[in-house]
Amino acid sequence: MKGKTPKTFAMLLLASALAITAGCSGSGGGTNASEKPVDSGDTTSPVTFTFFGADASPNWNNMKDAVGQEITKATGVTIEAEYDVNNGGDQKIPLMAASGDYPDIIYPKGNLSKLVDAGAMLDLTDLIEEHAPNLKKIYGDQMNRLKYSLEDQAIYTIPTNMGVDNVSFDATGGFEIQQRVLKELGYPEVKTLEDYENVLRTYYEKHPTIDGQPTIPLTLNADDWKIMITVTNPAFQATGGPDDGEYYINPETYEAVLHYKRPEEKEYFRWLNKMYNEGLLDKDTFVQKDDQYKSKIASGRVLGLIDQEWNYGEAENALKSSSGGDKTYAHFSVSLNKDIVDHTFQPTGFDGYGIGITTSAKDPVRIIKFMDWLASEEGQVLRNWGVEGQHYQVENGKRIIPDDVQDRKTNDNSAFTKESGVGMYNVFSARYGDGVKDATDNYYTTNFPEQIQAGYTAAEKETLKAYGITTWKDFYPSEDDLKLKDWGAAYNMPVPSDTDYNVTFQKTQDIVRKRIPEAILAKPENFDSVYDSLLAELDKAGAVEMEKQYTVWIKERVALWTGKDVK
Repeated sequence: MKGKTPKTFAMLLLASALAITAGCSGSGGGTNASEKPVDSGDTTSPVTFTFFGADASPNWNNMKDAVGQEITKATGVTIEAEYDVNNGGDQKIPLMAASGDYPDIIYPKGNLSKLVDAGAMLDLTDLIEEHAPNLKKIYGDQMNRLKYSLEDQAIYTIPTNMGVDNVSFDATGGFEIQQRVLKELGYPEVKTLEDYENVLRTYYEKHPTIDGQPTIPLTLNADDWKIMITVTNPAFQATGGPDDGEYYINPETYEAVLHYKRPEEKEYFRWLNKMYNEGLLDKDTFVQKDDQYKSKIASGRVLGLIDQEWNYGEAENALKSSSGGDKTYAHFSVSLNKDIVDHTFQPTGFDGYGIGITTSAKDPVRIIKFMDWLASEEGQVLRNWGVEGQHYQVENGKRIIPDDVQDRKTNDNSAFTKESGVGMYNVFSARYGDGVKDATDNYYTTNFPEQIQAGYTAAEKETLKAYGITTWKDFYPSEDDLKLKDWGAAYNMPVPSDTDYNVTFQKTQDIVRKRIPEAILAKPENFDSVYDSLLAELDKAGAVEMEKQYTVWIKERVALWTGKDVK
């Protein structure tokens, strides 16, 4: 995978008070190693950096929240942020690359390669080495995983959407059912698509309306890219595939194919077709917008979802204070049949999208030092727990969240987050994941079993007790029983934007987003012909060559990360 060399610091930082005599070089395609930024030693005077984030952040409060104010007090830094609302940066970032107009800091998500090929990203290798001891400590022997590619081993971003050494203690996605539905039906077994369907059907037949409005057994969010989250990604989850974005990677050969080609996934979409034709899948699924989807959930009349909590949590928060939260959702591992093993928690090792510094930044040393402070123990505790005395207390050496604060976190989460800033700043720097303890023998994050259980609503606790489990993750196979993936999570892997690959990939995406809904909405007797036409159309668009190309890049990543001789 080849990226173009970034512009030198000297070309872009002449006007800076920070004297520049050179740019950072990486082990791959970096800039002149004889030049590097001079360290002004200034780390606390007021400064504002611009930032663009490819993910939405609806509770962003311009650092006027409690945590943001503490960060500014400690570092002098204020972030002037712009977040994408719906498009994951897919529209904004190509415009940036074309214009050369960049923020100081950027979280590009899946569009990093466009910026690298445009020469927009600084190589952070030397900046980390010289100015970021906390980042070096966190990444440790996994620094190879920060490198862009086997051919271009520069570090353009530091991964921030995943914590290092993370242990998942809970499930926040999967197949969801309202707590009240489960309670009324006596907490039935829900392991297969048939089980899931029967629960929704039975309750719907008993309650065709809720609060005077038609009951919706199941709705999905197919608005723009979110069609992947609730419509297409669940196809590999329910058929035993791990999450590698649009691909299924053969764990033995590392060969990549579009996951839609797996015969078992065709059967998943056939099930959705059945749900639609029998009136159990919302007829507006493929025409409703994101806000309409959330509005339906907030109304309390949607019995089931197939989604991730981060995608619908804002709507669910509106339901938490009513009837003890009995309209909130339980998370189930559901498969096509009982013989399939759910790979949701298959370990990937450390991997993730990240944040980088652009060539427009006037003071990259100050920025990397800011990121390094956030990665310190003090910075991580502040980001995850909040301000001592306001959001947590220390009792007998242990951090404790008071009951009134926990109540707000559980039942008034959006307002609490906006006011406190807790959890809002993880995108800006590296962090340890759940399950890692700091020097005081406290967890860095608040996501550990006891605290997770404390955060459940009364109805959630009742459901969990009825099923004899302590967290939703207990419904799923443990990661200890699943093999580590050598390539991490393929959806995080940047691919070059200056090849035919991206053109072909977009063609296949356009086909999928048109034909999958058609297959689901078809008459049952027409499903096979529509789905088979989808597969033929993908190959006609160049999918086979695209898959071969992607296979090469997967093998290169395995070679870079593991040192294996992969051919």
